[in-house]
Amino acid sequence: MAGDIGAVPKLSETATGDTLCQREKPLVLKPTTFPEPYYSAAVHPRSKADLDKMGSALTRITEEDPTLRVQREHDTGETVLSGLGDSHLDVAAEKMRRKFGVDLELTPPKVPYKETITTGSAAEYTHKKQTGGHGQYARVAIKLEPLPRGGGFEFVDRVVGGVVPRTYIPAVEKGVLEARQEGVLAHYPLIDFRATLYDGKDHPVDSSEIAFKIAGAAALKKGALDAQPVLLEPIVNMWITVPESNTGDVMSDLNSKRAKVLGMTPQDGNSVIEAQAPLGEVIRYATDLRSITQGRGSYRVEFSHYEEVPAHVAQRIVEQARKEKEGS
Repeated sequence: MAGDIGAVPKLSETATGDTLCQREKPLVLKPTTFPEPYYSAAVHPRSKADLDKMGSALTRITEEDPTLRVQREHDTGETVLSGLGDSHLDVAAEKMRRKFGVDLELTPPKVPYKETITTGSAAEYTHKKQTGGHGQYARVAIKLEPLPRGGGFEFVDRVVGGVVPRTYIPAVEKGVLEARQEGVLAHYPLIDFRATLYDGKDHPVDSSEIAFKIAGAAALKKGALDAQPVLLEPIVNMWITVPESNTGDVMSDLNSKRAKVLGMTPQDGNSVIEAQAPLGEVIRYATDLRSITQGRGSYRVEFSHYEEVPAHVAQRIVEQARKEKEGS
């Protein structure tokens, strides 16, 4: 009968949202629209055994609950679980512990900061090592130029006269690429710049690909330090729906988070606030919004762009990153 609730055990190929019907009378009901997750946490296994089982447990839990999402963040290397709030993720973690025997720790996700340069520079580096027998020798000279925000990275070969043999140029590029991932301020990737190899020197006996790779990496770091490097932070677009009575408190809180309020629209007794904010300031915004609105507010976010971090904030981030690097 319509409205009845039933249970069917041992279904191995069904998922949430599937319609069960008779083969003779096929029917597909309109699927439920689930809310988008807006609260995220990094997932860490507590032991090697938990690491081995973590992937399958996360897959199973997201199949059972469509409001959960899991993804691997390329920039930070973390596995991130997203849901509808901290309690939602805590319940999911406890369920995985009880049902799948996986003990996981949830922590705030790392913010994917970047670094870039603001002026041009030129640098050269000579890698020279003698250890008996064949040594190591390579000299590399590169120019660095900033690119517009979002310009990515370019490696340009401007070597003339064969001062760097063609067989070693890919090694220089590889060294530059690897050093770029480490940055020079706080070990965040360098972006939005062009590196031009324009000069160098090899040795008929002691030069090798590894020597030119080391020289290329060192030249990039040297040049980047001379090019006034700065820290960049991800900026997100936010759409926040709150009761009209809470609008002032929410906007005041956004201002304290270095956010820019772009506009506000009344909607059915609520206010929809559009803003842009640094991701690092709103990574735990779900908790703050719940506290301000007594759980009546909601929001969604999406990545917008990268911006330079204010100097006083950048100093704190750089110091924290260096402490983490030393402690690892």
